[in-house]
Amino acid sequence: MRLIVGLGNPGPEYAWTPHNMGFFVVDRLAEAGGIRVERPEAKSFVGRGKLFGHEIALAKPQTSMNLSGLAVRELLARMECQPAEMLVVYDDVALPWGMIRVRGNGTAGGHNGLKSVIGAAQTMEFPRVRLGVKPEKPPKNLAAYVLRPMRKPELEIAAEMIDQAAEAVRVILTEGVGVAMNRFNRRAEQSEEEAE
Repeated sequence: MRLIVGLGNPGPEYAWTPHNMGFFVVDRLAEAGGIRVERPEAKSFVGRGKLFGHEIALAKPQTSMNLSGLAVRELLARMECQPAEMLVVYDDVALPWGMIRVRGNGTAGGHNGLKSVIGAAQTMEFPRVRLGVKPEKPPKNLAAYVLRPMRKPELEIAAEMIDQAAEAVRVILTEGVGVAMNRFNRRAEQSEEEAE
């Protein structure tokens, strides 16, 4: 069993915010696998099924972003998964819009939701896919920025990123984290160079 967790905030007021990119990717994966992520379980909405040749559980924690670890602790126990068998997908204000980054492990990098997950898992050794939502100019209030509805241009970029991130999850599951990093992070580095 592989556990794929998308981070976000529950509630209609947060549905279209940058902070819910993880939820969007889980929804896209659910669509691809014909899986319904609706069952209330382990402080999350969960759906189980087969995707890319693997038995998987898709989860959207309903705890609020900063307490995501409370759900993840229960999910790992219920699914009998090791943290290394978990894949976490989330937004990242350190990466520009349109950029995704795959990592096999690492710190939370200032992301409170991931910090909570790392605390619950008691390890940083699990793969993750980050989706860039960096503002063009530093906002006065970063929390308000990630919790406001996306504008039309952002929604268009978000749709492309969600597709890319879902593809990155497929590559991680079928070919491994290293292959996914080579494929997706190289593109990210080129984009950074072009931006300079």
